[in-house]
Amino acid sequence: MAEQKTLEKHIRRCALSAEIIVVTSGKGGVGKTTTSASLATGLAMSGKKVAVIDFDVGLRNLDLIMGCERRVVYDFVNVIQGEAAIKQALIKDKRHENLYVLAASQTRDKDALTQEGVEKVLEELGKDGFDYIVCDSPAGIEKGAHLAMYFADHAMVVVNPEVSSVRDSDRILGLLASKTRRAERGDGGVTQHLLLTRYNPSRVEQGEMLSVKDVEEILGINVVGVIPESENVLAASNSGVPVILDENSHAGQAYRDTVARLLGESRPMRFLDAPKKGFFQRVFGG
Repeated sequence: MAEQKTLEKHIRRCALSAEIIVVTSGKGGVGKTTTSASLATGLAMSGKKVAVIDFDVGLRNLDLIMGCERRVVYDFVNVIQGEAAIKQALIKDKRHENLYVLAASQTRDKDALTQEGVEKVLEELGKDGFDYIVCDSPAGIEKGAHLAMYFADHAMVVVNPEVSSVRDSDRILGLLASKTRRAERGDGGVTQHLLLTRYNPSRVEQGEMLSVKDVEEILGINVVGVIPESENVLAASNSGVPVILDENSHAGQAYRDTVARLLGESRPMRFLDAPKKGFFQRVFGG
């Protein structure tokens, strides 16, 4: 009987063939959902089959940024509670046929998510041939955030270059190292990637923001991407278009670089230096 249970657990582990990436942070408002949308879109642009799941039960913002809010019929909780099949709830992106969105519920409580239910959904997606599953986590350490990170293979820790954001993220790194399935099994832990958002080189030079090196030294992990502060991010979100699709914006280009690095490509970090002032700016200010 014990051998049968062990075999069943092994089969269930093998079913999770997709790479699971959690996008997380210790603090709200740092750009997790924007990052989840752009990361999932970028992976799909690279030819991968991708599902992006909103774990923020009660709020539900991912579908807005992905531009599919009017197409939500069934949500993540409906699937977990057996009220809908996963194929009924997945929303196919209109721009990329290999990208799918699973929206959060706006009307349910966060307790509607269960570890068993989440695992079942991830298993089904793995069986359906998804290469990547991106989990858009709520901020902090409550239940939804824990479930979003528990099954992860990789974690994209989103941080603003300010002391409070970095401090709160340090606790998230501790949880990733100890409270995930990989940590419990001794499988090497979750691979951690640091993403700096809303980076302003001019403010870094003036000592108003932490530098990339500062953040790396405090948290002890390397930065995989630096997203510059940009009005294009808000404009893209309001129009339901992931900013990675904006080829002309620095933020969109930085997200493309980040996805390429995650896929093993070597790319130099851009947008880390403040623009040089011209002669008249130096003389007359501005």
